[in-house]
Amino acid sequence: QVQLVESGGGLVQAGGSLRLSCAGSGRTFRSFAVGWFRQAPGKEREFVAGINWSGGSTSYTDSVKGRFTISRDNAKNTAYLQMNSLNAEDTAVYFCAAAQYLTVFQTSYAYWGQGTQVTVSS
Repeated sequence: QVQLVESGGGLVQAGGSLRLSCAGSGRTFRSFAVGWFRQAPGKEREFVAGINWSGGSTSYTDSVKGRFTISRDNAKNTAYLQMNSLNAEDTAVYFCAAAQYLTVFQTSYAYWGQGTQVTVSS
């Protein structure tokens, strides 16, 4: 079992930055891939970024490439999403999730956090 807790969301002006954290419980957290997803009002939840268990492989959706960076610190059982150059289209609830392997498919992620709200004002 893995429990995930997101933090770091908030209100930021367009062009600003935020860093989201995903704290995982249990020694097995470091063996899981971690994905960040987001759900904007009236839209389906979508994959944003993912990282494999070691941090050696990452994946991003096209709209965030060059602006967002995913990383992890297994010693701290924590994954991060650094978000720069934020715009109004990034406004959403952001979720982290854990899976056996790095994938963009939500159905492969067995463990989910409760989400953290990110609001970008234009």
